[in-house]
Amino acid sequence: MITADERYYSSLRRNIMAIIITVSLMPLLAMMAIAGYQFHTAYRHKVVDHLAALVERHAVHIDTFLNEKLADISSLAAIKPLEKLQDPQEMENILAMFQEKHRGVFVDLGLVDEQGTQVAYAGPFRLIRAQYRDASWFREAMNQPFTISDVFLGLRGLPHFIVAVRIDKGGHQWVLRSTIDFVAFNRLVEELRVGKTGQAFIINTEGQFQTQPHTKLGLNPKELLRVVRGEHSSKMEIYPSAVEGLNITESFGAVARDPYASGAAYWFEYTVPESQSRFLVFYQSLKGGRWYLFYVQETQDAFHDLYKARALTLGVLALSALGVAFTAWALSQRVVQRIIQVDREKEMMNEQVIEAGKLASIGELAAGIAHEINNPVAIMVEEAGWIQDLLQDMERGESLDVEEVRRSLAQIRTQGARCKEITHKLLSFARRTDPTVQQVQINKLVQEVVALVEQRARYAGVNVRTHLTDNLPWVAMSPSEMQQVLLNLINNALDAMEKTGGTLDITTRYDNGRVIVDVADTGEGIPQANLQRIFDPFFTTKPVGKGTGLGLSICYGIVRKMGGDITVNSAVGVGTTFHIHLPAGDGVVERPF
Repeated sequence: MITADERYYSSLRRNIMAIIITVSLMPLLAMMAIAGYQFHTAYRHKVVDHLAALVERHAVHIDTFLNEKLADISSLAAIKPLEKLQDPQEMENILAMFQEKHRGVFVDLGLVDEQGTQVAYAGPFRLIRAQYRDASWFREAMNQPFTISDVFLGLRGLPHFIVAVRIDKGGHQWVLRSTIDFVAFNRLVEELRVGKTGQAFIINTEGQFQTQPHTKLGLNPKELLRVVRGEHSSKMEIYPSAVEGLNITESFGAVARDPYASGAAYWFEYTVPESQSRFLVFYQSLKGGRWYLFYVQETQDAFHDLYKARALTLGVLALSALGVAFTAWALSQRVVQRIIQVDREKEMMNEQVIEAGKLASIGELAAGIAHEINNPVAIMVEEAGWIQDLLQDMERGESLDVEEVRRSLAQIRTQGARCKEITHKLLSFARRTDPTVQQVQINKLVQEVVALVEQRARYAGVNVRTHLTDNLPWVAMSPSEMQQVLLNLINNALDAMEKTGGTLDITTRYDNGRVIVDVADTGEGIPQANLQRIFDPFFTTKPVGKGTGLGLSICYGIVRKMGGDITVNSAVGVGTTFHIHLPAGDGVVERPF
């Protein structure tokens, strides 16, 4: 069974550990939270800015590539007469020159009349007289001066796209076209790679791939396009990159996004609903807003170093917390053990002080006890002498008065028993103080102590009156220690009335869950200036050699240890009353008043 002391020390140990851990870890946690947040924010900005700048530069590079190829075809259409372009040999020469200049990017070259029939062709395929009348790129080319088509399979059955210019001459329209090497163009787009999962690709406004991602994407390009257009069902914010020079406008309380604007890279975070994979997505429009260059990278990959630093920091924090907890446990154990040792030493010291106080009290009782015993001893001596006289009369021949002898012996026995009772009380009080707590009836203790001091009170001219309330609750206390408290208070009261005599009233009562003992005298009272100090150790107003100054201090310590309190009311010339408040024990108040 766990004792009250064990519970107290366990609580003290937990409190010490909690204080050490709180004081040690709170600043560390606060510092790491602030520094972690600042580092997290700065690192994300750095990564996003870097990737946005890469996407922007790459988009400019791709647009430049396409515009250069379109410019070459436009220049050819402007400087070469239409008759030359209709010459197959001339077309072969021009294609050879283009391939040499652009390292094979131009795959073929052809001239298409306004009916869609390719009238001149140079290239690796047999496409002379090919019919493009129904091809979308041809219809588009006939409607505008310059055309860069989407990627399509066409007559050759291979993915490719063309650049074309319209030639207006002699009331007729012609289209000069060239196929761009799709592999070279795809390689150009794929050059943008960062980390393990970063890759770039192009889709058109229909959400169709214009280049092939180098790995399985894991994203639906049409979903990305819906996000870009603001059509996605889930709430999602698209942020402008922090690259200097980008324009940001406000629209409907959110950052506006113009998918057709050029020169601005935007980004957003996208979570794939099926796999819950998170991606950083950057995009920028190409070809006047008809294509989009997308760059995607898994968030875990993009912020790998950030997450690694975070994991390392959390690991260091966990180790620090364990170290602090172990230190707190070791320190609390050591401190509590030291407190236990000090408490034991203090308890031993208190016991010694109480014993000293008891010896002092016994000394004060000695005079009264001597008077108490002196009378019966004198009677016994007188009765013994009377018996001796009767025996001498019998030796002279007179008859023995047996009844008288019997009466004297009875008197001796009575007075001897009285001495025995007095010494028994003295010995009972003088035995070593037992601090064991018991359930005690306070009235019984009061009666015992009053009987002990009765003789001294009589010689001091003090009338002792007791007013004991019946059926008081039991009180948990050490009987010998409480006996010491009552004896000290009563002796002080007798000292106060020793010269003038008076009345000592001892009252027991019950009030608000507490058993109260009042010790009131009609002595000279205590000056107000001394009331605040009377419980201080070694404070006394008695003459030198008369008191030690420990009596009231011992009383205060004992009562407080019992969980009670002791107070005093005093007025000079009227008297002093001490009130002992003790917590009621397990006993039941049968008749509270």
